[in-house]
Amino acid sequence: MRVLDVTLDLKPGMIVYPKNPEFGITPVSEIAKGGSSNTSLLSLGTHTGTHVDAPRHVYDGRGGVETLPLEALVGKARVIRLTRDAHVEAADLEALDWTGVERVLIRTPNSDRWGQATAFNESFIGLSGGAAAFLGARKLRLVGVDYLSVDRARSGTHPAHHALLDAGIVILEGLNLAGVEPGDYDLFCGPLKITGADGAPARVFLVQR
Repeated sequence: MRVLDVTLDLKPGMIVYPKNPEFGITPVSEIAKGGSSNTSLLSLGTHTGTHVDAPRHVYDGRGGVETLPLEALVGKARVIRLTRDAHVEAADLEALDWTGVERVLIRTPNSDRWGQATAFNESFIGLSGGAAAFLGARKLRLVGVDYLSVDRARSGTHPAHHALLDAGIVILEGLNLAGVEPGDYDLFCGPLKITGADGAPARVFLVQR
């Protein structure tokens, strides 16, 4: 059994989506300064690093993170690799075998850039509205992408978010799939259970048996 951690590190200076809060960790008690223990204050946005989106992210009055179905977050997942350095279109997905697929993680050239990235990439690869609609029609449980949004930058109306969430699909963003080969894995995704939150950071493992 091989366990792969496909989660981005949470650390000061990490890349965040524009206008989102920066990540911070501040000591509030330190043994070295006379405290009885080391304790820190975390500061981060709900869409920091590897995270899930709840319906509330793009819809007022819809469910928060605590309402996401656990069955969607754990189970068989297929990693697919798309090498074209362009936004994912429906045609890129239509040619693939979707037999038995309930969860899909999409590896693109985004993943290969994480290791050298120092700033937000406005040209990251996202899903077109048509690609998201194709995935929504497949009745998947979860769709994961390897940058900080399923929608391309400056998409305006967030067509990919709407298409996936309207289909009841959990959105998982900010994966690092560098070095992960295409194929079937067991997915374990554990977002923080923050009542009413529009999103939450998550730790994500893939198990290859």
